[in-house]
Amino acid sequence: MTGPPGVLIHADGALLARAAAARFITRLVDAQAARGIAHVVLTGGRNGNALLRELAASPARDAVDWAHVHVWWGDERFLPSGDADRNETQARAELLDELPLNPAFVHPMPASDGPDGNDPEAAAARYARELAVAARPETAAERGGVDVPSFDVALFGVGPDTHVASLFPELPATHERERTVVAVRGAPKPPPTRITLTFPAIRTAKDVWLLAAGADKAPAVRLGLAGGGSVQVPAAGAYGRRSTLWLLDRSAAAQLPPGLNRPASP
Repeated sequence: MTGPPGVLIHADGALLARAAAARFITRLVDAQAARGIAHVVLTGGRNGNALLRELAASPARDAVDWAHVHVWWGDERFLPSGDADRNETQARAELLDELPLNPAFVHPMPASDGPDGNDPEAAAARYARELAVAARPETAAERGGVDVPSFDVALFGVGPDTHVASLFPELPATHERERTVVAVRGAPKPPPTRITLTFPAIRTAKDVWLLAAGADKAPAVRLGLAGGGSVQVPAAGAYGRRSTLWLLDRSAAAQLPPGLNRPASP
């Protein structure tokens, strides 16, 4: 990680989602100005979906050349295609179906009725291969040799237990140091079977943004910013190679360590 994480605090969850959406658009425009293409990692949950709704409502979204945006996911519930609880299903309903995306550049994680059937380990390996195919060999060194695309920005919600993606405290996936995608069984939050990016994949992203709103997230935010270990506090292990930004509302920021209270809006 390059330097300490940034912290921005907004008055409430609605303002947080609106500001994050505007920041996200700017980030994509800048990436496309530099390289003509962008790779993003989406997150689910209430804060991730709120951001997608704000993107859908923003007139500024048309500044992005959506046909040249690769869309990836940080994790997925291992459920049948089209299931209402899948992050992909929710993202399509909130935003993606409204955008002129190139279908070949939308990369959902496999479903439980996909080509690997009800085998989450095989599905995770399939997604890892898809990431590797999209990786640019000439930028492998800057990613530490990890076989994934150069993500411009990766979004992650922070759970009340400090989980990010489907990396839950103390579960085997938090110990993974080689594979980029793994299956998760026995998750404490339903459904118990999931697929997730691992820390090696997450940490290749140029920018990692962690979203948290609501008083129930305050203890997790405090732990995540207090320098805990990534196995016990997964949110502390999610960081970018250029920058890491925690985007919070006042309720989620209520227990911040001293010196980290940096309001972003009145």
